[in-house]
Amino acid sequence: HVQLVESGGGSVQAGGSLKLSCVVSGDSASRYHMAWFRQAPGKEREADAVIYPRSTRTLYGDSVNGRFTASQDNAKNTLYLHMNSLKADDAGMYYCAASFGFAGTTWRDRRQYYYWGQGTQVTVS
Repeated sequence: HVQLVESGGGSVQAGGSLKLSCVVSGDSASRYHMAWFRQAPGKEREADAVIYPRSTRTLYGDSVNGRFTASQDNAKNTLYLHMNSLKADDAGMYYCAASFGFAGTTWRDRRQYYYWGQGTQVTVS
């Protein structure tokens, strides 16, 4: 049984930085496509970044490309999201998620993710 637990959220001023963590248990994170999603109040959950299995590839959404960096520590079985130059639009609940693959769709399709964490809240003022 795979479990994902996020942490690191908080309140930050615009222009500031935060580092989110997602600890994976029950299996090796390197076997999955591991992604970070963000959900603002009243909006759909959007994918910000994905790391392919064994960290062979990392992709970012247009709105965070160049500001966010996703990484993975296989020894700790932990996923990270380093967020810099934060904007008000970056605020929301951040979730990590694990997918077996994207079956003809894209990495941004949240229906492709089987395991989800409970989320960690980010506020930007």
